[in-house]
Amino acid sequence: MFKEFKEFAMRGSVLDLAVGIIIGGAFGKIITSFVGDILMPPIGLLLGKVDFSNMFLTLGEGAFTKLADAKAAGVPTINYGLFVNTLIDFLIVSFAIFLLIREVNRLKREPARAPAAPTTKDCPHCFTAIAIKATRCPACTSELKPA
Repeated sequence: MFKEFKEFAMRGSVLDLAVGIIIGGAFGKIITSFVGDILMPPIGLLLGKVDFSNMFLTLGEGAFTKLADAKAAGVPTINYGLFVNTLIDFLIVSFAIFLLIREVNRLKREPARAPAAPTTKDCPHCFTAIAIKATRCPACTSELKPA
């Protein structure tokens, strides 16, 4: 059983999948940091100094200005600002994956080849397929015009 598991784990597709998951997780963290630390602060500034991470609705008693304060008080909240950040994360990651897949598919495509020259032609008398260089039809023995 150990030998079978070792063979399974060492197959290329399993290793490729493992590497892809690890790199994808790291890439996700980079994008999350990019969105939260670099992209959203200028957008919030342009929208009147809005901090998306602190945009929430309280579902309980009390008025809170920061999400951390509401969480510390144990008040349930709807965190729509964090949802916006996550949505932007998703869109950026999706677009990056789209670009990557598009380039891989472009590289995989074979270049268009010119159609091969025909090797046969039809006899105009009996419509039998004959060699392109033939001067007489082997089926009806008619003389043919040279190609």
